[in-house]
Amino acid sequence: MVVSPIAVIFAGGDPEPPAVRTRLPDDRVVIAADSGLHTAAALGIRVDLIVGDLDSAAPEAMTRAIHGGATVERHPTDKDATDLELAIDAAVERGVERVILIGGASLDRIDHFMANALLLASPRFAALTIEWFVQGAHVIPIRNTATIPGDPGDLVTLLAVGGPATGVTTRGLQWPLAGDTLEPGSTRGVSNVIDRPPVTVDVAAGTVLAIHLQEESA
Repeated sequence: MVVSPIAVIFAGGDPEPPAVRTRLPDDRVVIAADSGLHTAAALGIRVDLIVGDLDSAAPEAMTRAIHGGATVERHPTDKDATDLELAIDAAVERGVERVILIGGASLDRIDHFMANALLLASPRFAALTIEWFVQGAHVIPIRNTATIPGDPGDLVTLLAVGGPATGVTTRGLQWPLAGDTLEPGSTRGVSNVIDRPPVTVDVAAGTVLAIHLQEESA
């Protein structure tokens, strides 16, 4: 398997819109976290590596992927990490610098959805550039600065994770922040609106989870 500086990781859960394919780079290594194999297949994307305890991926889908060149990294069912966390660890072990996560939302497993959101903001992965495309939303953990593309009227929510985020400054939002502090558990950063795209968010210290909802998805 040729290693790219970019890993596209597919998680399980509800299907993702086909348009997400246009957001994926050509130079990539593709990793499926267990039933993320089905998410990738639904979008017509070949998988290079399948990671997890494989209790959710259909055997016939596994067979097709292996025949297509995928390798398998199997873990015990009794483990201390989710399949997604194991997939990100596998990407880190291969030296990637950027991770694009696709999927991972399901109304049947709200616990997994919340765990996925917190996982991406973990200090363990602070060295990675991470993006998450899920249910039509674009989610970015920000520890210093980030640019959020979008259109006027789109919603952007900023949530502090893991502790206060200080020195938060935004440009391009209807209600700007200028060196402000966002506290975890506060709803102050919910449902801001893009005024002049692209939006930039700077964070002096701490971590902010930015959630961009396109206007038609809001």
